[in-house]
Amino acid sequence: MNLNHKSMSYLRFEKALMTNLEESLPRELLRTNRSGAYSCSTIVDCNTRKYHGLLVVPVPELDDENHVLLSSLDPTVIQHGAEFNLGLHKYQGNNYSPKGHKYIREFDCDTVPTTLYRVGGVLLKKEVVFQHYEDRILIRYTLVDAHSATTLRFRPFLAFRSVRQFTHENTVASREYAEVTNGIKTCMYAGYPDLYMQFSKKVEFVFQPDWYRGVEYPKEQERGYASNEDLYVPGYFEMDIKKGESIVFSASTTACKTTGLKKLFQEEVDERSPRDNFFHCLVNAAHQFHNRTKKDERYILAGYPWFKCRARDTFISLPGLTLSIEEEDYFELVMETAMRALYEFMSGKPLTAKIYEIDQPDVLLWCVWAVQQYAKHAGREKCNRKYGKLLYDVLHYIKDNRHPNLKLCENGLLYSEGKEKAVTWMNSTAGGRPVVPRTGYIVEFNALWYNALKFCASMAADFGDATEASDFEQMATLCGKSFVETFVNEYGYLFDYVEPKDNPDWSVRPNMIFAVALDYSPLTPAQQKAVLDVCTRELLTPKGLRSLSPKSGGYNPMYIGRQEQRDFAYHQGTAWPWLTGFYLEAYLRVYRMSGVNYIERQLIGFEEELFYHCVGTIPELFDGNPRFSGRGAISFAMNVSGILRAIRLLEKYNNELA
Repeated sequence: MNLNHKSMSYLRFEKALMTNLEESLPRELLRTNRSGAYSCSTIVDCNTRKYHGLLVVPVPELDDENHVLLSSLDPTVIQHGAEFNLGLHKYQGNNYSPKGHKYIREFDCDTVPTTLYRVGGVLLKKEVVFQHYEDRILIRYTLVDAHSATTLRFRPFLAFRSVRQFTHENTVASREYAEVTNGIKTCMYAGYPDLYMQFSKKVEFVFQPDWYRGVEYPKEQERGYASNEDLYVPGYFEMDIKKGESIVFSASTTACKTTGLKKLFQEEVDERSPRDNFFHCLVNAAHQFHNRTKKDERYILAGYPWFKCRARDTFISLPGLTLSIEEEDYFELVMETAMRALYEFMSGKPLTAKIYEIDQPDVLLWCVWAVQQYAKHAGREKCNRKYGKLLYDVLHYIKDNRHPNLKLCENGLLYSEGKEKAVTWMNSTAGGRPVVPRTGYIVEFNALWYNALKFCASMAADFGDATEASDFEQMATLCGKSFVETFVNEYGYLFDYVEPKDNPDWSVRPNMIFAVALDYSPLTPAQQKAVLDVCTRELLTPKGLRSLSPKSGGYNPMYIGRQEQRDFAYHQGTAWPWLTGFYLEAYLRVYRMSGVNYIERQLIGFEEELFYHCVGTIPELFDGNPRFSGRGAISFAMNVSGILRAIRLLEKYNNELA
């Protein structure tokens, strides 16, 4: 398997798949502007979630959510007075109208999403880009072929609502609009920005206000939520188009120079790198999590369409999303914002950075791990210059027991209270309580702590002082000894958490893999192999490690149904791709070179995933039983990162073999 294999067209779907809604509706498409706004729908442009929309933007003046301004734009081809509407909406009672998907010849999203429609003798090409760092979606329509005079009509469907709500016909919504160059601007409710809809050529706007009632979103239905809304259409735009001509449509919160639209569109296309193989798809997906704010702060969003920037996700995903694709500079930019937040948190000041859950007890440990990856990539000297002080401050903060929920005990282990409130990445709750109440001595916290002490001891020995290095070493020795005594059980695997001492949690979970995967492990080689073997035997699936073994009580691998049902399944057997990166690291540590072929095989399971769910990226989790369907958020930073790290690891080993 060549992960960098190029083909003519990698992400391409033929007519037979596109016109079969069972096949095409589950496949989604996401474009982001790297500043928090996005455009998302299915590959046939039928919105199936309340989070879908052509232009979805943050409105910081209103709240902390994203808002759907423009839900969709339905094009109609008119010839000889006959109208062919290329839109597609689902209405109640399983009715689809109009059925524009019937006219799709092919769809390709190697560089930019491109749909080819055929209506009689008309061949119309549609291409979409989201402008980087601007809240602007651009669509280019090209009349590739036509035998007679052709007119295009465009109907915009407006929502002006938060992604978490629905809109319904009401009398408050403003119908007012103002003409602007080659288009109109309108705003349905006070507090929202104006929506500018403009074309690259002169266009007639016909005011014909109407509500389209009962639009239905099947993905919300599946998830047990309300699922229907009404969308407002203010009227339509109309213009003639000649064979060979291209027209560019822009929807944005600011006006644009319409004379420059064609050039702008082309520039945006030229900036895009092709998604022509597995690795390039993941690089593209990695960039979509970037978030640059107006103040020039840089963040990593945890996932689309609903996650914000979360501290744990940031540090776990940062190395894979930046260092694995040779983007050291972005690592440093994100770290700059994150460091500010960490220091604010450690000194008890209010946060000025928009990073959520920074108080979770393992965040500081993951931060040290991320810096450790940077040291391997950029060199220890540079790492010490940039982050040496941070490492020192974090370790002393933990060591001096200043963290509200991370206590360093006399035995050298870290203790966290997690009965009442979820404190690890396994954070689902039901009825306000954690579904998996991981508490006390938690296995990955202590594996990370041992690794952090050893790494910082070696950094202090190289650049700091010998006393500091020896202190950390001593702490690591005590921690390592207690780790083995506390977590290793007679069946050769590790307890997931121990609280109290005589009542450990026997569930077989993937969190023990970190004690093998990290650079410094408190386990002997034989113990490492035993842990890895249990993970391989009971937890491994083609889509990552299960969150719980099928042999353990409470196994619930299907992430389906209503919210509550899903909460109980979230970490009870579902498979998580991000763990694959660590599993493969562990595998190579134990089996060295003989593990390379095995890893290649593991990665194949993820490559096929790029053509389902959300095209070109990896979703949040998978069912833990066959068919191992993708579930949850359609694109998830930790997962994309884990796979990118695995690809890089493989490359490193293959180069050593060459």
